[in-house]
Parts: sequence; C-alpha cells; structure tokens
Amino acid sequence: MSVKAWNRAVALLLMAATAVPTWAHHAFAAEFDADKPIDLEGTVTKIKWVNPHSWLYFDVAGKDGQTTNWGVEFGAPNQLARIGLTKADVVPGAKVHIKGYLAKNGGPYGYSVTVTLADGRTFQTGGAQDAPSAAAATTGQR
Repeated sequence: MSVKAWNRAVALLLMAATAVPTWAHHAFAAEFDADKPIDLEGTVTKIKWVNPHSWLYFDVAGKDGQTTNWGVEFGAPNQLARIGLTKADVVPGAKVHIKGYLAKNGGPYGYSVTVTLADGRTFQTGGAQDAPSAAAATTGQR
C-alpha cells in the first residue's frame, strides 16, 4: 500500500471513529417537556413530510372560541411510511387527535407521540430515543 493510500485510509478511519450519531442532535429532552403532556383534537392545515422530522400543523378550537394553529413534530418520512401512515392520511381538512408533549419554547408546538385519525386508526408518530412512551402521553404520567 502506498503512503498516499495509507494516509487516506487512516483519515477515513479517524473520521468514522469520531462521527457523532445522527440522533444526538435531535434529543427529545432538549426541545420538549416530558412533564407537560398535550391531548389535542383539530383539523389539519398543513403537513411537511421532510427529513429529519416531519411536521403536522392543525387548528385547535379553544374553550374561549379562539382557534390556535398548532405544530407537532412527527418522525422521519421513512419511519412514518414503515408504520403505514401516508401524506394522504393527513391532508388539509382531515380531523386528527394528537397525544404528546409540549415544546419548551412555550408556543403552540409539541412532540407527537400518537396521532389518531377520524377513521379510528392510531399511529405512533414519534421516534426520539429519549422520548417518554406512548402510554405515558396517554395517561399523562411518566
């Protein structure tokens, strides 16, 4: 093996050895509050089927009659496809029931653990390694 090839091989090994796992920069605990579960029903206004996380936006009517547009983070598109959830399931106008956790930024944003569609199908939409379980979001307990 030539010196140039050897140096290239060593450089590639060093880069691989120091690479940070991709999930590390999207930790649940950095953005969302596991002590603040959300349980919301509304009408889809927009879906962003993008990597690394998809986002669903939906209007929620408050007790005061005011409507708030919420955004919740879903998993990656390929993860959603594996569980059978498609963009056609969450088109604007579709009714959804979201269970998850509030964002730490205090706005109408959150992390979706599950989405239940108008036809009764429920999907686990979150995929963060450090997120509380779907059962915790359902019961409001960790």
